[in-house]
Amino acid sequence: MAFKVRENRKETENKCVRFPVSLIEQIEIYIEKKDVSFSAFVIQACEYALENIDKDEKNTSENKSN
Repeated sequence: MAFKVRENRKETENKCVRFPVSLIEQIEIYIEKKDVSFSAFVIQACEYALENIDKDEKNTSENKSN
């Protein structure tokens, strides 16, 4: 499944997160011509990671048992 950027989300809460400057720059370049904020991109990237983490762990476990 490919990562696809969606429009902004609903209810939110502030969290302070530190990012490496180079990662911020890469994200800002990517979203520059998209209709999405930095926060919305990060939220969607985290959701994507969480949705796919089980798949990655399952694949890793299967490869180790072979």
